Amino acid sequence: MLAVDGEPPTGPWGYEFKWDGYRCCLCAGPAGRTRLTSRNGHDLGATYPELTGVVPEALGAHGGLVLDGEIVALDEAGRPDFGLLQRRHQRRPAPGLLARVPVTYFAFDVLRLGGRPLLDEPYAARRERLADLGLDASPRLAVPPHYTGEEVDPQRLVDIAREHGLEGVIAKRLDSPYLPGRRSRLWVKKALFTAREVVVGGWQPGEGRRGGSIGSLLLGAHDEAGALRYLGRVGSGFSEAVLADLGARLAPLARATSPFDEQVPRPHARRAHWVEPRLVGEVAHRTWTDEGRLRHPVWRGLRPDRDPEEVALPARPGEDREATP
Repeated sequence: MLAVDGEPPTGPWGYEFKWDGYRCCLCAGPAGRTRLTSRNGHDLGATYPELTGVVPEALGAHGGLVLDGEIVALDEAGRPDFGLLQRRHQRRPAPGLLARVPVTYFAFDVLRLGGRPLLDEPYAARRERLADLGLDASPRLAVPPHYTGEEVDPQRLVDIAREHGLEGVIAKRLDSPYLPGRRSRLWVKKALFTAREVVVGGWQPGEGRRGGSIGSLLLGAHDEAGALRYLGRVGSGFSEAVLADLGARLAPLARATSPFDEQVPRPHARRAHWVEPRLVGEVAHRTWTDEGRLRHPVWRGLRPDRDPEEVALPARPGEDREATP
């Protein structure tokens, strides 16, 4: 279930902070077996092995347990750090990396318990069940707080999120069922930075210090007809390690022609290396140009939990969603 963008409503709503991680379902079965599945159906067990045995065996018995949540990497101050999570997201991370960048599963919903599906139960009831599971006893599991009641000021929660460097706040109707795969106005998210998902369609070589490496990525998103539209290029926000990783990922995707369904401006197409549009990334940006291009984008990282076919344009420039779910 996905949220729409907007200001957090008041009334019969619950409020949670947004944690800037990878959305993931955790399924626990008998004998402590645990499966981690990304939003686009990928098995993440080998990538995050420390999360594959975190659920107490008793909770996985009698029909299993299914949680919805996010995989989060925390910095030394205990704040979510998406950059750290990017470093950790390798198919089979080395033991040293596992030790340097541990992750935690933040569970914010329970979808199945003891063989019984809970999708039709209201959010408030599912949250009570989640709190009663005792998941916080595991060092790699956390149930983040949620806030309800007439005394809760959602704008104050937004201010707290800003003060502590969090991604934002999400509001959920207390009576809302869980609607798998659907974006619903029963959940409303308020993010504190403007970001969007993009598809990588090519790259330009760098100059100077970046000679022989990637200088910028050429980005796009799909319109309502499914055509891949060009959104501009991003050349900032990369470390040397990120550039090396991108180069290795893009090399086998090389193709002879542009994947975009419109003409790319000549300065951007010149010396371009085109690739199959299979990698999804995320950029932060200020606004849009009059030509419908991203203005001053900064690379945030790859989104391996996203399907490139689902990366869509906003209805029109200026109506961009404020952050990823």
